[in-house]
Amino acid sequence: MSTPTSSTVGERRDLLGPVRGWTRGILIANVIAQIAIIVTGGAVRLTDSGLGCSTWPHCEPGSFTPVLHEATSFHPYVEFGNRLMTFVVGIVALAVLLLVWTDRRRSPEYRVLGFIPLAGVAAQALIGGVVVLLELHPGWVSLHFGVSASLVWFSAYLLHRHGEGDGPPRPVGPRLLTWAGRALTVLMAAVVVLGVLVTGAGPHSGDDEVGYRLALDPLTVTRTHSATVWLFVATLVAVLVMLHRLPGRAGADVDGLARARRAAWLLLAVSLGQGLVGYVQYFTGLPEILVGAHMLGAGLLVWATANTVLRLRTRA
Repeated sequence: MSTPTSSTVGERRDLLGPVRGWTRGILIANVIAQIAIIVTGGAVRLTDSGLGCSTWPHCEPGSFTPVLHEATSFHPYVEFGNRLMTFVVGIVALAVLLLVWTDRRRSPEYRVLGFIPLAGVAAQALIGGVVVLLELHPGWVSLHFGVSASLVWFSAYLLHRHGEGDGPPRPVGPRLLTWAGRALTVLMAAVVVLGVLVTGAGPHSGDDEVGYRLALDPLTVTRTHSATVWLFVATLVAVLVMLHRLPGRAGADVDGLARARRAAWLLLAVSLGQGLVGYVQYFTGLPEILVGAHMLGAGLLVWATANTVLRLRTRA
C-alpha cells in the first residue's frame, strides 16, 4: 500500500478545490467591479446626488434605505444605488480573499495580495461616510477617487500575478525598457492626480447647493494635466519603439515581447480615446455625460497601464 505524499494530503484538505478554477474569473470580476464603482460614484457626483442620503451609515436617520415622501427626488436612489454597489464590490473582494489566501500552492507574497481588495472596500466605505458627513468636502471627494484608482491598479496587479509563476521577476528587455515602464507608472499617477484636481476645480461639486471647490485656477491645472498626458503618450511611444526593435536581438524573450507589444498598443488606444473625450468635454463646457465617460476612461487607463508595465517582465 502506498503512503500518501504531503502534496496529496494538501490537495485533500483544500476545501475550496472544486471552485479553485474560478479564481481567474473572480479576479477579472474584481477589476471590472473596481472600475464600475468609479462610474457609479461619478454618476452620484454628476447628477448632484452626493447628499441624496443625508447621513451615514444610514441613508436617512433611522433608515438604511431612502425614505419615500412627497418631496423625495431621484437623488437618494442614485446615492443609495452607489452604496449598494459597494456591497457588490465587497462580495467580490471577499471571494478574492478566500480563493487567493487559501491557495497553498502559491507563495506567501502572492497570497497576501488577496487582502488588498477587501481592505480597500472597507477604507472606501469609511471615506465615503466622511465625504457625506463633511458635506462633500472637495479634499475628501478627491481622496475617494484616488483610492479607487489605486484599487484598480492593485486589482490589475493581482490578476496579472495570478497568471505568473512565483519565481523572481525577469525583464523581457534591457534596463532602459524597464525604466521607461517605471516612468509610465509615475506619469500615469500624475495624470490621474492632476485629473482629480481638474475635476475638483470644476463645476461638478456633487450637489446643486454645494458651491465650494478646490481653490485652483481651472485653466492652469487643466493645461498642466494636458501637458502631463502628452508626456505620458510620448513615453509610451518610446516604449513601443523599443518593443518593436528588440525581437531581433540575441537572447530576447520573443513571446514576452509579443505580449508586451499587444498590451502597449492597447494602452495607446485607451490613451488616445481618453484624450479625445477630454478635449471634447473641455471645448463643449463639460457636459455630464462626457465627464462620466472620462471617469470611465480614467479607470481603463489605470488598468491598461498596469497591464502594459507588468508585461515588461516575466516570472518563472
